[in-house]
Amino acid sequence: MRKVIFDEKLCKGCELCVTACPKKILALSDRTNAMGYRVAECIDQSKCISCAFCATMCPDCVIEVHKEK
Repeated sequence: MRKVIFDEKLCKGCELCVTACPKKILALSDRTNAMGYRVAECIDQSKCISCAFCATMCPDCVIEVHKEK
């Protein structure tokens, strides 16, 4: 199960989530959305600790964080 989910159509590639991640597992991808922005992605879901720092920092509410059950 993915812990971090990005609504890529709303992402503006500001990288605030990337800098907020304590595990350094977020990055801008090579993909762009319809607005032309490079979108953020989690490069290693298995290392995510579900801290939600990324979601807290996102000004556009693009990120959902789920805890493992």
